[in-house]
Amino acid sequence: MAFPYLNRFKDALAGLRREGRYRVFADIVRARGDYPNADFHTQGAKRPVVVWCSNDYLGMGQHPKVLAAMHEAIDTTGAGTGGTRNISGTTHYHVELEAELADLHGKDGALLFTSGFVSNDATLATLAKILPGLIVFSDVFNHASMIEGMRNGNVEKRIFQHNDMADLERLLAEADPDAPKLIAFESVYSMEGDFGKIEAICDLAEKYGALTYLDEVHGVGLYGPRGAGVAARDNQMHRVDIVEGTLAKAFGVMGGYIAASNELIDCIRSFAPGFIFTTSLAPAIAAGVLASVRHLKESDVERETLQARAALLKKLFIQAGLPVMDSPSHIMPVFVGDATLCKAVSDSLLYDHGIYVQPVNYPTVPRGAERLRFTPSPVHSEDMLRDLVRALDQVWTAHRLSRAA
Repeated sequence: MAFPYLNRFKDALAGLRREGRYRVFADIVRARGDYPNADFHTQGAKRPVVVWCSNDYLGMGQHPKVLAAMHEAIDTTGAGTGGTRNISGTTHYHVELEAELADLHGKDGALLFTSGFVSNDATLATLAKILPGLIVFSDVFNHASMIEGMRNGNVEKRIFQHNDMADLERLLAEADPDAPKLIAFESVYSMEGDFGKIEAICDLAEKYGALTYLDEVHGVGLYGPRGAGVAARDNQMHRVDIVEGTLAKAFGVMGGYIAASNELIDCIRSFAPGFIFTTSLAPAIAAGVLASVRHLKESDVERETLQARAALLKKLFIQAGLPVMDSPSHIMPVFVGDATLCKAVSDSLLYDHGIYVQPVNYPTVPRGAERLRFTPSPVHSEDMLRDLVRALDQVWTAHRLSRAA
C-alpha cells in the first residue's frame, strides 16, 4: 500500500486550523506615494485599507530617491545580474553598497545576502565550521533565522533567559575556558519591542573571551548616528565583532548583510554555501538600497518622526485602556493571549474598519502570548493613529477582550 502522503499533508494543515494558527496572506497592493494606504483584493473585488504591520518602518520603499535609483539601474543594466557573486553577479552597485554598509557601522568590510534570514543562517552555520568546538550563547528570544543557522552548523548551543545577564554569565562561567565562544543576540526584539543589553553583553564577552554577534535587523536605519543602529546609539558598535542587518525594513527594499573585520568577511565570503551558491541581488535592488542608505545617513527627519508617531500611538493606546505591552522601541505589541481571538480581532479590523494588521501566533511567540503588532511610521498621519485606536477600541469591546496588559 502506498504511503498516504496527501493525508499527512491535510492532517498537518488541519491541526494548524484547529489551533487558529493557519496563516492567511492578505493580497494587498500598496499605493506608491500614498503608502500606508493600499488596496486589499478579496473575492474578486478590492477595498481600501491602511497598512499597520509593515516592516517598511520609514516608508523608504516609496522614497523618490530610491525609486529613481532603481529605475536608472534597470534601464542601464537590465533586470538581473546573471549569476552568483562569483559568476558575473558582482556589479558596481554591489561593491559600492558593501563599502557604504561597512562605513555605516565603522567596520572593515560588509557582505551582501539575499535576505536577513540568509545572512544569519549562512554566517552562523559557517562560523561553526571555521571554529571547531564553538559554543554559541543565544538569547531565548532570538529570531528563527539565528536558530536555524546554529542548527545548520551543528553547533553546541547554550540558551540564556531573555536579557538575563546573570543567567548568561553563569553559562559562560560553566563553559570550557579554552573553547571558542560567541554570544548571539538582537538589538531590538521585534515581538517584544524591547532592546537587547548590548553594553552588558559586550562586558561579559570581553571577560570570558567571546565574540559578539548582534542582529540589528530592527535597529539599523532607525537608531543611532546616521542610522547605524542601537549599538551605535549606545556607543557600543566598536565592541561588536559581527553586526547583521537587513535592507528590507528601515531601508525599504530587500536583502541582508553582515559587517565585520576583513578577515571574518573574507571567511564567510569564501566558505558560506548560502552566499557562494545563491544568485546575487538584482542591480536595481542594490542601487535602490544604496540610495536609501546614503539618504538615511544624512537625514534624521524620518527617524525623529517615527519616534514621535510611536510615542503618540503608545499614549493613545494607554488612554483607551488597551493592553499595549511595555515597549521602549518603535514597535507596539498589543496583547491578546489567544490564537483564535487574535485572528478574529485581525479579521474584524480588516473587514469592518479597513485596518490591516496580522495576528502574531505560535511559533513566532509562545502559546498564550498571541498579540497584534503595530508599526507606526513617519507616513502614518496623526489622524490615522487616532482612527486606529478608535477602531481597535470598538473591536476590543465587541470581542469582550481583557484590557489588562
